[in-house]
Amino acid sequence: MTLSELFQSYSSQLQGLYSRQESESLITWLFESYLGKSRKDITSNFVLDAFPLELENAFSELLEGKPIQYVTGKAPFYGRELSVNSNVLIPRNETEELVHLIIKENKKSGMRILDIGTGSGCIPITLALEIKYAEVFGLDISDSALSMASQNASSLGAKVIFQKCDILNEEIPFNNLDIIVSNPPYVRISEKEMMHDNVLKYEPHLALFVQDDDPLLFYRVIVQKAKNALNANGKLYFEINEALGSITLELLTDNGFKNIRIHKDLNNRDRIVSAVL
Repeated sequence: MTLSELFQSYSSQLQGLYSRQESESLITWLFESYLGKSRKDITSNFVLDAFPLELENAFSELLEGKPIQYVTGKAPFYGRELSVNSNVLIPRNETEELVHLIIKENKKSGMRILDIGTGSGCIPITLALEIKYAEVFGLDISDSALSMASQNASSLGAKVIFQKCDILNEEIPFNNLDIIVSNPPYVRISEKEMMHDNVLKYEPHLALFVQDDDPLLFYRVIVQKAKNALNANGKLYFEINEALGSITLELLTDNGFKNIRIHKDLNNRDRIVSAVL
């Protein structure tokens, strides 16, 4: 069988779960990871002598709906590759936009930066590598997430201090901070039905969902505690639920923050809020 024939077979089987374009993209990713073959190779008449067992197993997982990032154990983020597993959220494009905004707006060297709910570590690792001489910290309630974040920081050569913290019940363990950033749980339980099955089945619900009757739980707690941990004129950045931008803005206003802005993502959705203490 040629690589092209296998590609067509795999992608057609996957179209029961995804669109044709998504299916072909996923199989291309799979072939790059397990065969070292690019899209250019796929269009050639390259003949496969044997199918690696790892490839077959990986394709079976894809057919079950497992996200490709969890299948390969790798996810791209801001030009780098992170290790991921089902203990951490898969880094999203929107979070790359959040990180890019912080980098663009903060050129000063030596800043102290804290990420709350760090997961894979994608946010603090990137900021540590992109902002000169930054002191960067990451908090998470999950030991498994902290282990993954530490592994990523080590493999990418990023100096980040990670610490376990239940932000809802503990104070922020660092002070004199210039920036606090968080991508906390913000998907309301009622919004589950709008989400893809592969997210609901495989990604950690602890990092995704909040109750409908208190959707700003994490934001409210972080905003209140940030006032004691930030320097004067320190900055706060949140990734947000697109439906909750206005009430997040009100929360920050009521807590004395200024220069509050809602930033739209590339899909023109309210996705980021920034504010100054």
